[in-house]
Amino acid sequence: MKIAVVGTGYVGLVTGTCLAETGNQVTCVDINEKKVEMMKNGKVPIYEPGLELLFNRNINQGRLHFTSNLGEAIADAKIIFMALPTPPGEGGAADLSYVLGASKDIAKMITEYKVIVTKSTVPVGTADKVTAVMKENTNVEFAVVSNPEFLREGVAVDDFMKPDRVVIGTTDERARKLLGELYAPYVRQGNPIVFMDERSSELTKYAANSFLATKISFMNEIANLCELVGADVDMVRRGIGSDDRIGKRFLFAGIGYGGSCFPKDVQALAKSSEENKYDFKILNAVMDVNEIQKTVLVEKVKKYFKGDIKGKKFAMWGLAFKPETDDIREAPALYIIDDLLAAGAQISAFDPEAAENVKALVGDKITYAKDQYDALKDADALLIVTEWSLFRTPDFTQVEELLKNKVIFDGRNLYDLQKMIDCGFYYNSIGRKVIA
Repeated sequence: MKIAVVGTGYVGLVTGTCLAETGNQVTCVDINEKKVEMMKNGKVPIYEPGLELLFNRNINQGRLHFTSNLGEAIADAKIIFMALPTPPGEGGAADLSYVLGASKDIAKMITEYKVIVTKSTVPVGTADKVTAVMKENTNVEFAVVSNPEFLREGVAVDDFMKPDRVVIGTTDERARKLLGELYAPYVRQGNPIVFMDERSSELTKYAANSFLATKISFMNEIANLCELVGADVDMVRRGIGSDDRIGKRFLFAGIGYGGSCFPKDVQALAKSSEENKYDFKILNAVMDVNEIQKTVLVEKVKKYFKGDIKGKKFAMWGLAFKPETDDIREAPALYIIDDLLAAGAQISAFDPEAAENVKALVGDKITYAKDQYDALKDADALLIVTEWSLFRTPDFTQVEELLKNKVIFDGRNLYDLQKMIDCGFYYNSIGRKVIA
């Protein structure tokens, strides 16, 4: 099947590459000509494990193409995916200007029936808005479909190739048949393709992300309570996670959620609720909790150093909002950096993938170490911010030798408490006993 994907950001590029992997002819279009040339030359513009292999294989085998010409991309395509940004606009509402602008352009170019698929995360009613814009600009038949993505950064290729479910919102029978055929190879193990109306599909994505953000925030609240009552959040997590009504995932306490989805989607759903005169109290609480949690590590640091960290140097392990990605959007690290710098501290940071992105944003306000141990030199304490695998089993003897003080503030609970006792570190984590 011939497919066009409009937008080659994180979602668009993963979608286009994975659709090509099952034999489809896919053309990805982007207005950034420099980026298009880069991709034509086989360079992946984002870091995502497993993507580069599929990307180059499908380019080499002639199934994956790139262009900056929208008309060229959609000319023969039966299905057109829109994977465009929907950043927070005024008051937190999703900005649909990119989606509606592309819809208008597409409408003016089509000459036969096309299925227009909104892959972006959009508010309820967006399919209706896209349909209205297109009807204003074409008399050609088309169908507008909502097909939200459920890709987790770091495992996005696996999520696309082996999805838990595929959600498709359409009331058009031809579109339903085409998308059913397109996704059939990805659900051979029996996972469902769930067909529904467009509005329910649009809300499904917001509901899923908001519920997961709520689980994270709930466990962070439990962690904060654990510290006050002398309980261990990891014990509590195991105790409740074994209940299949609750489940084991998204129960790890830490320093808040970040990334491109959870912050934006929770905010957008709360705003959409407000616009419909509904006070979504839980979501407002989730946002408040997460805002505080992002800098809880800084408060621990300040307390340890008796409120004065001016001139102190801190090593920071991790900058990305989660491991296996270079994404720093709404990353807790950025908030921690701002607070530490504002208090007069110095920072030496290391991240396997995200350092360049932080440097583009923060510049030389902090130092960027060549590896995790280089970051430790002469630091007064170590802060662990992202749970990259290489931070899980460090050489603690080397850590001790390089740090000025044997002090670790762990925002991701990477280390066993008994291990920290045995090594003689001051160790302050989230929702667990402080080892002093």
